[in-house]
Amino acid sequence: MKTRTAAVSSTSIAVLALLAAGTAPSALAAPGTTGSPGAFEETIALPDGFQPEGIAIDARGTAYFGSLADGDIYAADVRSGDGEVIAQGPGTSSVGLDVDQRGRLFVAGGPAGDARVIDTQTGELLASYQFATGATFVNDVVVTGDAAWFTDSQQARLYKVPLGPAGALPSQDEVETLPLSGDFVLQPGFNANGIEVTPDGKGLLVIQSATATLFRVDPSTGVATAVDLGGVPLTNGDGLLVEGRTLYVVQNRLNLVGVVELAADGFSGEYVDQLTDPSFDVPTTIASYANSLYLPNARFGTPPAGAEYSANRIDR
Repeated sequence: MKTRTAAVSSTSIAVLALLAAGTAPSALAAPGTTGSPGAFEETIALPDGFQPEGIAIDARGTAYFGSLADGDIYAADVRSGDGEVIAQGPGTSSVGLDVDQRGRLFVAGGPAGDARVIDTQTGELLASYQFATGATFVNDVVVTGDAAWFTDSQQARLYKVPLGPAGALPSQDEVETLPLSGDFVLQPGFNANGIEVTPDGKGLLVIQSATATLFRVDPSTGVATAVDLGGVPLTNGDGLLVEGRTLYVVQNRLNLVGVVELAADGFSGEYVDQLTDPSFDVPTTIASYANSLYLPNARFGTPPAGAEYSANRIDR
């Protein structure tokens, strides 16, 4: 494993404070084959001091991680655990990630108020977008058939990067801001965090960390409706993953993954299970490959300089 020590910048310290309060080379992965869990590494070691937050996994089984410290993007093979930095960061954070079928990695930029799109084959920066300045924390992203949607944990709004024919990336002028309304009310602390798509593909799911509440958002109007979970709070809710009608909610400081069975439209659901593992150390986000779930350990509260970081596999 190629190891690199990330510098602890003043930006990364500020990011950690906020979070605490509220071409990949062909050697990395051959075209995807599924297999038994034993075919995959239980632990993927990340560079010392890396400070991971987001994760995305492509169809080949290459996992991508972003650094809160400097924004570097690290790619690793889920089978061997081998990896390397494929794109140098801008010196500001990389937070939530999502990868599309065209091999483009969409990166949320945290307190920089921006987003980047990176070619996973070459590491080239394909596009960047500025959403906001001042009080902002662009936290997570989900890519749909016609857009990439980003949350802002400091503002009651989502950002839409519309995708054109054949997934063409837009200009800055085409980026849209969608105010959140309805049941969603901005609170002190961290607000809109993880984001996903409802099982029927017609709505968005957003977790508000400050209130432990999951919302179903109408992407055409921004009207947010609290999802009826029978009164169960999603305490410390962070990253989201939808597989079929199953929603996985990372509950970071609880070292848990909550499992919710959703209605197809996302307006209601039932909290049915909890997943945990001794390897968890404040996991933040989640991605799947074959029959496995992968979670990076952000280790909030651990001094980052020289600290060891990893992502861990659990059964789905």
